[in-house]
Amino acid sequence: MLRAIEEGTGLVGFHGTADAFRSSPAFHFLLGGSFTAHPGDIVEYTVHITLHSDPITCGLSDFQVRSEQYYMLVAPDNQVLATTTFRQQPYPWIDGTVMPVAWKRRWGSGRIFYSAIGHAPEEWDIPEAQTLMQRGVTWASGRW
Repeated sequence: MLRAIEEGTGLVGFHGTADAFRSSPAFHFLLGGSFTAHPGDIVEYTVHITLHSDPITCGLSDFQVRSEQYYMLVAPDNQVLATTTFRQQPYPWIDGTVMPVAWKRRWGSGRIFYSAIGHAPEEWDIPEAQTLMQRGVTWASGRW
């Protein structure tokens, strides 16, 4: 899989993809992140669009999600498209931590898009979440 992506195949991951293949550091280098925890379990949080000039996020506004808010270890070379900010509950030491929610990156000639949204099917009823994923798939497929 790593070689196929390096040679130009795209990869789209969402939510639990960041928790897959835990024993494969190479996969997490490829993806650009690794799940650590979702403090508070299901919470309401804001997704902040951070890169308004990108074709994936162009015209999208910040939006609310009720889901698992992923705390992750992320690669510094990700091109971050959206973030969330943690509140202190249940862990006061994460209060104010800004965490990527969606990013894109390259792996050789391949394109990777990841979004932490997607724990429950109703999250895809949020127009901005749906558009973010659709455009991420289009970008990763090389159609842009």
